[in-house]
Amino acid sequence: MRPPLSKRLQACAGLMAPCEIAADVGTDHGYLPIWLLQNGLCRRAIAADLREKPLSIARQNAERYGTADRTTFVLSDGLANIAPGSFDTLICAGMGGDCIAGILDAAAWLREAGCTLILQPQSSGNDLRRYLGLHGWTMEREILVRDGRFLYAAMRVRFGGGTPLSPGEQFLSPALRRERSPLEPEYRARLLRSLEQTVAGIARGETDEDRRKLEYYSTALSELKMES
Repeated sequence: MRPPLSKRLQACAGLMAPCEIAADVGTDHGYLPIWLLQNGLCRRAIAADLREKPLSIARQNAERYGTADRTTFVLSDGLANIAPGSFDTLICAGMGGDCIAGILDAAAWLREAGCTLILQPQSSGNDLRRYLGLHGWTMEREILVRDGRFLYAAMRVRFGGGTPLSPGEQFLSPALRRERSPLEPEYRARLLRSLEQTVAGIARGETDEDRRKLEYYSTALSELKMES
């Protein structure tokens, strides 16, 4: 018996290589660790969540699908209650890119741990890509997946060799372009519409912060238009 796994979580699993211990932070119902264990992509799993209720549901689901004996359940704000070195693959999926960046920033030891990161931002992907580039993380792969009416990006990341990305690259990364996904034209078109709306809204602002944001989003928009 297999758990129901959304297309975006299937994409995350597809980016993984077999590992010893996978930590799923923000596990919610815990379906991804169950799926990874059932399919031999990890020998053990850590299922972590900020809230007790979803963690309890994740535990019940693991018992139902027969993986509870290979899963450690941790109530944790990000990686705060997870010991450094206790996993070799970290998964953060289904939360905002700014939230994921905050989790990584609060666990600087990850940069020395040699971990593989599987990241799937629900929103603010540009904030996450900006953070990764500024702090030396390299996006080895970034793929697109359609889940219902939405397009999501999922990425495999390792520390070392990362360089700052331009505003346009923070929305459409070099790693994503290399994939030549058939979904990329639609994804790019959606980005362009969103950036045009953002620029139009900010252009009416009068504060220094408004002007800073206008420069950033206008630059990103110009870069993507030139590449269309």
